[in-house]
Amino acid sequence: MKKSAVIAIAIAAAAAAAVVIAWPREQFVPASSPQAWAATPANIARGAYLARAGDCMACHTARGGAEYAGGRAIETPFGRMVAPNITPDSETGIGAWSADDFWNALHNGKSRDGRLLYPAFPYTNYTQVTRGDSDALYAFMRTAPAQKRASEAHQLRFPYNQQLALALWRLLYFKPAVFEPAPSRSAEWNRGAYLVEGLGHCAACHSSRNTLGAPSGGLAGGLIPVIGWYAPSLTSDAEAGLGSWEAPHIVQLLRTGVSPRATVVGPMAEVVQQSLQHLSEPDLGAMAVYLKSLPHAPVEKPEIVAGPQHEQRIAQGKRLYETHCIDCHGGDGKGLPPHYPPLAGNRAVTMDSPVNAIRSVMNGGFAPGTAGNPRPYGMPPFSHVLNDMEAAALLTYLRSSWGNRAAPVSSGAVNRYRAVPLD
Repeated sequence: MKKSAVIAIAIAAAAAAAVVIAWPREQFVPASSPQAWAATPANIARGAYLARAGDCMACHTARGGAEYAGGRAIETPFGRMVAPNITPDSETGIGAWSADDFWNALHNGKSRDGRLLYPAFPYTNYTQVTRGDSDALYAFMRTAPAQKRASEAHQLRFPYNQQLALALWRLLYFKPAVFEPAPSRSAEWNRGAYLVEGLGHCAACHSSRNTLGAPSGGLAGGLIPVIGWYAPSLTSDAEAGLGSWEAPHIVQLLRTGVSPRATVVGPMAEVVQQSLQHLSEPDLGAMAVYLKSLPHAPVEKPEIVAGPQHEQRIAQGKRLYETHCIDCHGGDGKGLPPHYPPLAGNRAVTMDSPVNAIRSVMNGGFAPGTAGNPRPYGMPPFSHVLNDMEAAALLTYLRSSWGNRAAPVSSGAVNRYRAVPLD
């Protein structure tokens, strides 16, 4: 037998052994009773609230489509994924699923037919959801209007379209585990941790990912693949760390999208609009308590090498600011919060990664329209006004003025992130 054939057989045997180990990696927690998922008003109301907290509609509803009927495409580095129909239609949705099947999908990432699910469905976070909450969600989903809409197939490249590859990924990066409250922490802190780490799946965006798409863990920030927005670190005071914030300001930001210290835009605006604004005051307060408790890395200001070329860019950026920006954000960069956010001390401006600042200047944007901020002020786009070098000069000026101290922005970075990604 040729050496290459022996190696191939050895690799196949190792892969098969890994699958044998990985495939059964699942847990089962029984329901407390059939009443836990019964279609009672209390269960349905609780499930509807939890569906908001988990932002289920964001992925499982196509633009302009029926709620939860699937069809929204998610572009990933591995190919195109399409969210399935999760309405209670018995043929094309989850109408034939039991409460145990629903739990198995959330907790173990496994479909009713035994297929392993791709982690674009964030079961790596949802695994922490309690069986009681899963049953309430199931009760609610059973009351959604059934939609007969066949789920579209994913379009993934080889080998990412293989269940074997997914089983190996799970062996490396996934272990199911229900959330366990920390006994040394308060009930409020534990509730916040449950919402942030589990049902709210914040780490799905606010965590970097390796080449196989596995999150690094924690909430240290990362570039969201394909769409090109940076989800800032929630553990760094230089980014979106909230340790120094007053809890009411955190609650205000999560509920309305605006606060005296920040305004949410980009993907986070959709999260606030569809999910967070609907949460209760105690739950938002619990999230604030948990987020404030996270370890926070101190701000480290970079060394900026000044020179004639840098000074010329600053001067050009200042002229552009006075032409396009000063009327809203003021000569002192203090803006008029919350309608026109300050640029002085604005961490979205001064983060090491300039991606979000580039997106905002080039493409504009709005804070979310919420009950607490029903008519949000918007930022107009300047991509049709500024070329790459001009935008880089303007951003460099913003990152170097009013006490801001951040690295210059290159025209290449502007060119890379000026395009609007397709949904």
